[in-house]
Amino acid sequence: MKKKYTVRPTKMQSLPGFIVGIVFVLLGIFAVIPSSGAFGIIWTLVAGLITVFNGINVFSEDGIPMGTVITEETEQKPEDNTRERLEKLEALYRDGLITKIEYEQKRREILNEL
Repeated sequence: MKKKYTVRPTKMQSLPGFIVGIVFVLLGIFAVIPSSGAFGIIWTLVAGLITVFNGINVFSEDGIPMGTVITEETEQKPEDNTRERLEKLEALYRDGLITKIEYEQKRREILNEL
């Protein structure tokens, strides 16, 4: 079975990006565009996009996901699970937490499930 998770930055991660984005937009408008022309426009647009992205993540509940992670759950093999269950049962018996009769009964139940 596959599970899908979306990865979003936290508000505290996005806040510095938002502030720096505003600084770069202002820098672009007042310094880069007047001195560099077309490059300044591109600079300011990119800074604006970064500011908007981080602003949405700071001021909204959901935010914009940065990516998606898909995980695949692997099921344990029945014999591995059986071995673990038998080892736990034996430990309970060794520690004196269950009687010999309870141990044998539960052991038979586990082995009958195979």
